[in-house]
Amino acid sequence: MTDASYRDAIFSTPLDRVASFSFDERVVACFPDMVRRSIPGYGQILGMFGVIAERHLRHGAHVYDLGCSLGAVGLALAGRLPADAFELTGVDLSPTMIGRAREIAAVESPDHRMQFVEGDIRRLDYRASGMIVLNFTLQFLPPADRDAVIAKLFAALEPGGILVLSEKIVAEDEQENAWLVERYHDFKRANGYSEMEISQKRTALENVLVPDTLATHHERLTQAGFSRVTTWFQYLNFASLIAFKDKDALTGTKAATQNA
Repeated sequence: MTDASYRDAIFSTPLDRVASFSFDERVVACFPDMVRRSIPGYGQILGMFGVIAERHLRHGAHVYDLGCSLGAVGLALAGRLPADAFELTGVDLSPTMIGRAREIAAVESPDHRMQFVEGDIRRLDYRASGMIVLNFTLQFLPPADRDAVIAKLFAALEPGGILVLSEKIVAEDEQENAWLVERYHDFKRANGYSEMEISQKRTALENVLVPDTLATHHERLTQAGFSRVTTWFQYLNFASLIAFKDKDALTGTKAATQNA
């Protein structure tokens, strides 16, 4: 991105009370720096979206980026695919994120068809799409809502479509999980975060970001109807999965009719 961004220093001073994390104006201002220093492998995951789309996206198909933040997924696709290869809709709850995403896309990819809308992905009326991306988004939804969202996205995908899901994860084994968390904190220290910043942000995210196990993600995607689910990337306690909808699968409308 060519936009100027600020260094993430949100939790660099002592706070009497650490409020729950939210994607407000302060986060938007430093977001590129925050994700680069806080999410292991974030750049590598973004870099693969265009490659995955080249292999699996029908030419001219619609793409959703759900929880799009500043629109990085759309820019990644635009960096590898021509302007007529796809149409993208980015959705985010934060109006500040959406406004900035529009500005960045207009400067960096003016010829590509990308729109950004404010909305709740649990209540969206989805159009048929060839690819849907949730890049570190599902983890912020209440756990009770996640199965229904994935089922809704499966129904929206065209036969042969794909869903890419990136998430912070928790290991089932307590000792393994503790080791992963410790190394993740080492990762943040190596990227310049202080002990106070690590501690205060962890408190802010408590009960806001609730991770699942990889097994839970695989089971949820399989139960929704995806024929194949692959964990294609993992770096410490962060992972990305790709789920495939069979080419002969029923569309959401046909499935609803058949099951009525």
